[in-house]
Amino acid sequence: MIRRALLTLAAYAWSIPAFASSQAAVAVVFDTVTIRPVLAEGEADHATHRLVGPDDPVRIASISKLVTALGVMRLVDQGQVDLDRDVSDYLGWTLRHPAFPDRPITLAMLLSHQSGLIDGDDLYLIPLGATLQQRLGDPRVWDQSHAPGSGWFHYTNLNFPVVATIIEQVTRQRFDVAMRDLVLAPLKLDACFNWGAGCSASAAARAVVLYRANGDVARDDLHGTFPACPVVTDADGGCDLWRYTPGSNGALFSPQGGLRISMRDLSKIGQMLARRGTGFLSQQSYARLIRPIWRFNGHNGLGENGEPDGFFCAYGLAVQTIGSDQKGCRDDLFGDARTRIGHAGDAYGLKSGLWLDPASGKGIAYFTTGVANDAPTGRSAFTAAEEVVVERTGRSAFYKPD
Repeated sequence: MIRRALLTLAAYAWSIPAFASSQAAVAVVFDTVTIRPVLAEGEADHATHRLVGPDDPVRIASISKLVTALGVMRLVDQGQVDLDRDVSDYLGWTLRHPAFPDRPITLAMLLSHQSGLIDGDDLYLIPLGATLQQRLGDPRVWDQSHAPGSGWFHYTNLNFPVVATIIEQVTRQRFDVAMRDLVLAPLKLDACFNWGAGCSASAAARAVVLYRANGDVARDDLHGTFPACPVVTDADGGCDLWRYTPGSNGALFSPQGGLRISMRDLSKIGQMLARRGTGFLSQQSYARLIRPIWRFNGHNGLGENGEPDGFFCAYGLAVQTIGSDQKGCRDDLFGDARTRIGHAGDAYGLKSGLWLDPASGKGIAYFTTGVANDAPTGRSAFTAAEEVVVERTGRSAFYKPD
C-alpha cells in the first residue's frame, strides 16, 4: 500500500523499532522549496482501518500556540497591536495580576509564558456562555509568587485564550475566522482551529482519530463529517455560536492546542519560517518572533508539569528553541547539538513537533499517537517514541543538515 510504504527507505535495515499496532505516525521533511513525506504508518481510524497519510489533519496540540503567535505578528505588521502595550487597552477592561496590580501585562509576556498566569488544572477551558474576564477573576489562575515580566517562566495554556480574545477584539471576528484570514488562507492551508473556519469538508473526512495508549478514543472520532459542536458547550449543553460575542471568550476555539492540520500543511508553515517570513511577516516581526526572550538558568521557570524538567530551555514568542548545551537542559531531541526552532505538542495521546534548523533551512513536521502519559523519555527530555520518529526519518540525505 502506497501510504504504508512512504517510508520503507533504509530505516528498517537500521533495526530502529517500528511503531506499535495501536499507534499511527506521520513525518514530513522540508526545506525552503521542497516538501517530502517520509513516514506514514498505522491507521487514522481503527474502526474503518483507514490508513494514515501526510494529508490527514490531526489535532496538533501546542504547536497551535506558534500558529496563534503568527496571527499576532500579522496584526503587529498591520499596526493593529503592539507587543509591549498594556493588553487592557485591547481587552476593553483592566487586566492585572491581583498580587501585583501595578504591573501591566503585555502580549509579549503572554506569548512567552511570563504573564503570571497559571492553568489551575483545566481552568483554561472556558465554556460557551462564560467569559474570559470572569475566569481571570478566579485566584487559582494566578501565580501569587511571581510578577508579570519578572523573568519567571511558567508554561501556561491560559495565556493563549487571553491572546485569542485580544485578536477577536482587534479584528472584530471570532478567533477561528480571524486566524483563517490572518494565517491559514494566506499560507493556503486546509486547516482550522477546533473544526471551525478554514477546513474543508474533505479535511474533516480525513481526520486522524486520537487514541489513548489503551486504545480508547480521545478526540476527533468524526465519522467523516464536522462535529455537531466545535466548542465546549454551555451549562445546558447548548451550542448557539450565533449568539457569541467576539472578544468575550477567546478560549472557545482552543488557541493553545486546537489546530487541526496535516503534516504537509504544517510543513508549509515550516517553509515560511525557513524563508525568514518572506512574503508573510516583516523581517522585524520574524526576528522578534523567534528570538528567545527567556532562557533557563536552573531556577527561573517551570515546565508544563510544574517542574524544571530540562524540556523548556529557551523560548521566544510561542517559539521554542531546542538543542541547548546549557546545564540542566535535556532538549536535544535530535542528538546532534544543532539549534532548532519550532514547538512541541502533547495532548490526548499525541506527541508532535515542528522543528527547523535555521542554519540549513531544513526541518521536519511529525506526530505520533497512542503515547502513554507516563511514556518513558529517551536520551533527551522528549519521549522515546518521538526520538524513534526523528531517528527513522532524519537519516535521509534530504533532511540531514549541511
